[in-house]
Amino acid sequence: MPLKRVRIELARDHDFPEGNRQCGYEFIAPLDITGRMDPDEWRHNRGACQVTRFWEGEKPEIGHLVRKPGGSWAFHYDVFGDEDDDETGYRFGQEKFVIGEYVSILEHDDKMRTFKVISIGED
Repeated sequence: MPLKRVRIELARDHDFPEGNRQCGYEFIAPLDITGRMDPDEWRHNRGACQVTRFWEGEKPEIGHLVRKPGGSWAFHYDVFGDEDDDETGYRFGQEKFVIGEYVSILEHDDKMRTFKVISIGED
């Protein structure tokens, strides 16, 4: 199964009523045919599962997609190296990453934000 490049952008919320295409994530993930994360495939390709967090007015943050104890998924940033700075995907294990769908992430500022899946392509 090939890895997929997923781009998600900030959906509208109280801070961004129109959403913001300049805020989001682009990451490499092992998605099965239904668009769900595949833990076994991740184990074989974890080094390739990188993430870039882009946020208007800030430098991009580079890290990796990780699987935490208990099965949750998170973005771990190499610069910080501290689990307290991980950004956890809300129910990423059950979500389907399909263009047009929405996913939520608990960011390292402790804000839960919703993002729209914009694109999914081969990596």
